Amino acid sequence: MIDVVAAGHLCVDIIPTIPRASAEARTFLAPGRLSEVGPLMFSTGGSVSNTGLALYRLGLDVCLLARVGGDRIGALIRDLLAAQDPRLVEGLTIAPDEASSYTIVINPPGVDRTFLHCPGTNHTFGLEDARPELLRQARLFHLGYPPLMRRLYSEQGEELAAIFELARESGATTSLDMAMPDPAGPSGQVDWRAVLAHVLPQVDLFVPSVEETLFMLRRGRFETLSREAGEGLLDALSAEEIASLAEEALAFGARIVLLKLGHRGLYLRTAPGLAKGRTLGRGGPARLDVWDGRELWAPPFAVEVVGTTGAGDAAIAGFLGGVLRGATPEEAVTWAAAVGACCVEAADATSGVRTWKETQSRVRAGWMRRPIEVAGRGWFWDDNVQLWRGPAEAMS
Repeated sequence: MIDVVAAGHLCVDIIPTIPRASAEARTFLAPGRLSEVGPLMFSTGGSVSNTGLALYRLGLDVCLLARVGGDRIGALIRDLLAAQDPRLVEGLTIAPDEASSYTIVINPPGVDRTFLHCPGTNHTFGLEDARPELLRQARLFHLGYPPLMRRLYSEQGEELAAIFELARESGATTSLDMAMPDPAGPSGQVDWRAVLAHVLPQVDLFVPSVEETLFMLRRGRFETLSREAGEGLLDALSAEEIASLAEEALAFGARIVLLKLGHRGLYLRTAPGLAKGRTLGRGGPARLDVWDGRELWAPPFAVEVVGTTGAGDAAIAGFLGGVLRGATPEEAVTWAAAVGACCVEAADATSGVRTWKETQSRVRAGWMRRPIEVAGRGWFWDDNVQLWRGPAEAMS
């Protein structure tokens, strides 16, 4: 049995080291300027690598499912993965005549990252790459970044829905992460509400960021907030609006929704009547009654941020790892926040992730959280678990 099949988007990240002084002066991207930087880092990136390798570092048995080209970048991706464990490359499809995917990551210390991305073979990943023999062995199937994968968002997500249907028929618990569509590119012209309506009935765990969800479900609202709040968009969202986005995803068919909120932490909402609904597969929560109708908000842990690349993917790994280990909702969102916090202590997407035992020890030793206020009727702070409880808690 395989704990997790991590599928979807895979690339190589090319990361220049940017000195803190240059980042603070904001001169490193000035037009016409030559800025001296440090050594170049190479690491695999994308959901398959970021979440998959984080789960691997947390001690779970992981298989990676993705498509790479037969070029030098594809060989580099395979070499980087095989250096950690040769078994990690066994689920990869090699397309000899296609260009592999890469991302140039501009990741200054203390500043949110920027990406220059070539989708490459991610655009041609499809149902034939899903490997049914692996899905039949998986406890959990996680797929990430369909907005960066053309075949998966075409035809209102027909191919994406088919992959998730195959995974559910195989008995695996299903999990879906997203990425922000390019507003000016083809993915920005997609009817994402229609895609989610098509796909989410086959999804047990829906784990996108709140910005991605707002873009997909309320494009007009997203554009208004982007103009008015700019980089403060996250802070401009009220607890009620965040909750309503999760409720829409549940109404489409997802059973458990985890929204990543960046510096505001993580928001968890689960469907009412969860224990009486459909089965959640081999890797689902051990006790569905404990997960029924829940609403929690986890503050982030206090760390010195070196880089934010892969932080959301690492948080997902912590959450999925918790679910697979039989965690309660309170424990699962805590592990999500903890693994995400460990991730940002390193410049790349995975080297900051610690073992499950080390992460647990750090939390249980009294790791401080960054204080956040959740303003809204019915929210209250539970000091015992260091989490905010929402209005749905009182009604469940």
